[in-house]
Amino acid sequence: MKYKHLFFDLDHTLWDFETNEQETLQELYTNHALEQRGIPTFEAFSVSYVDHNERLWDRFRKGFITRHELRDKRFRLTLLDFKIGDEALTQKLSEQFLEILPAKKALFPETRETLDYLAAKGYPMHMITNGFEETQLLKMRNSGIDHYFTHIITSELAGSLKPYREIFDFAMGRAATSATESIMIGDAMELDIKGAHGVGMDQVYFNPAKPPVDFRPTYVINHLCELRNIL
Repeated sequence: MKYKHLFFDLDHTLWDFETNEQETLQELYTNHALEQRGIPTFEAFSVSYVDHNERLWDRFRKGFITRHELRDKRFRLTLLDFKIGDEALTQKLSEQFLEILPAKKALFPETRETLDYLAAKGYPMHMITNGFEETQLLKMRNSGIDHYFTHIITSELAGSLKPYREIFDFAMGRAATSATESIMIGDAMELDIKGAHGVGMDQVYFNPAKPPVDFRPTYVINHLCELRNIL
């Protein structure tokens, strides 16, 4: 086998983040009767939250804000978009989001079948994720995929985030492997693909919605089962 170790991203690659996030937000919107608080539709609530969350995650990755600020501000700013300045509600939404989201189980099509295939071929598989340790471990356990992975490297554990070299070096050190013997499978061009390329690791880009434009990954797939053509 050309590759001796496989490194996967979690969110948007195996774990269907969008589906699970939307289900969680819908529960919060309904359970807290947010329509009666002045948020006219779930769609308006969702669009506002996703916009703030994405911008705050970008700031967090760049070191401009802390983990606590990220978790706190995304719901505070969402509520303020609808002129709701309720600190108690902000805290409840933040806490319950982190309780509900990791319990969701939606995976991308063929996730388990593909992992079964790779495990049967004897590949050691590992996870490299920018998510928070407790949350990511719960997502993997609740969706039933944690047992496939030998090492689960989170940004908290590594003290670094993708795309920085340190987290990839940390992960390869844990797996006792090298970049030339490894391959990274992920959906994020800047974080997963260019990050892996930066340490000399081959990559599989899985993101049908956003075809590669300015960078040519080692491989491009539109469905997880296509990994069988590579590995």
